[in-house]
Amino acid sequence: MTDPQALPAATPLLAVCNVSVTFGGIVALNGVSFDMHQGQILGLIGPNGAGKTTLFNCLSRLYQPSAGDILMEGASILRRPPHRIAEIGIGRTFQNVALFSNLSVLDNVRIGAHARTQSDIISDSLRLPGVRRGEAALNARVDEILGYLELGDVAHNVVSGLPFGTQKRVELARALATEPKILLLDEPAGGLNHEEVYALGDLIRRIRNDRKITVLLVEHHMGLVMSIADHVVALNFGRKLADGTPAAVQSDPDVIKAYLGSKDQ
Repeated sequence: MTDPQALPAATPLLAVCNVSVTFGGIVALNGVSFDMHQGQILGLIGPNGAGKTTLFNCLSRLYQPSAGDILMEGASILRRPPHRIAEIGIGRTFQNVALFSNLSVLDNVRIGAHARTQSDIISDSLRLPGVRRGEAALNARVDEILGYLELGDVAHNVVSGLPFGTQKRVELARALATEPKILLLDEPAGGLNHEEVYALGDLIRRIRNDRKITVLLVEHHMGLVMSIADHVVALNFGRKLADGTPAAVQSDPDVIKAYLGSKDQ
């Protein structure tokens, strides 16, 4: 059953509008459009090379589209540099864990939380009352997130010494510390075993329900996507193949052909 928070609103939280990306003569995305509404879990699927990560990199401002626009709450994000994307409420994890491996879990998550702080070098140096209050609030937020993701026991451990599944949770904690409205999850199930994937699905739903965060999920694990997504967008060779409920997309002939091929190929 779709969560009430996932019901469509009049204005999309995120609108991808005819986005194209070219690298030299290679077309990575070709006129892709879809809407994402507050409270949804939206799954973005497609074979390798379909353009999923390219689209994610546009959303997090690592790539600039060759054409089209991306609107967040009705305003274009394309004039924002990557370091200012967290302040409008977009947080992200990466397919390959991108943590500060020589820092502790606590420090990695604090770095994410600092993306939402407003201070300057003079205030920080003088330790003005506002700075102290801000640091206390930041520490409380970080502690809450570590507890929420069951990372409190390893808070002071160096990240490089932790199991891969735990490192994935640390990266998720860092993204949550930015207080996102939209959480971009890039292949979160990669490298996880069956039990960990099942737990991840429960966690993603819980994050949406508990923290009222909209989730855009890129994932090859079809069981995970189809079990938790409210809406699915399928890409292939940079084009949108299908856009609808998990059941509708899963049974779409073009999607089946893209994944399984056909006798005519």
